[in-house]
Amino acid sequence: MKLITICLLAAMSAVHANAQHTGNTNSNKNNIKTAVMKTDLIKNQTVLKAISTLQNAEKEKWFSLFTQNAELFDDGHKMDFRRFFEKALGNERFIAIDKVENGSMDIYGKFHSDQWGDFKTYFKFRLNAQGKIDRLEIGQANY
Repeated sequence: MKLITICLLAAMSAVHANAQHTGNTNSNKNNIKTAVMKTDLIKNQTVLKAISTLQNAEKEKWFSLFTQNAELFDDGHKMDFRRFFEKALGNERFIAIDKVENGSMDIYGKFHSDQWGDFKTYFKFRLNAQGKIDRLEIGQANY
């Protein structure tokens, strides 16, 4: 009986250590975190805040970074920005950022959607003269 208990404790310890290594201390799929987030590559502070608020599902902060009439294009199709992100925040997030281009305005990485699964994606931000995001293009990426 002691051997079984020791084996169970060792297995639980290994799972906990692996969760700490990957940054996922909660097995709930809605709390996926990763150690491969190259956010240090994002030099534009507005885009960095947007990625951070997306990751943390902070709806108020997310929407505050955008203009009231922000445009969203998903794989080239115009979408209702607010309705899309009301549903997506908390259910979609980057699991890795692989590259950053165009002065930190274009973000590429591995993405998780509770509805669609894992895939490579891009987020392309455009800022207006006041520094608010007025356009966001998202879609599946091939790189």
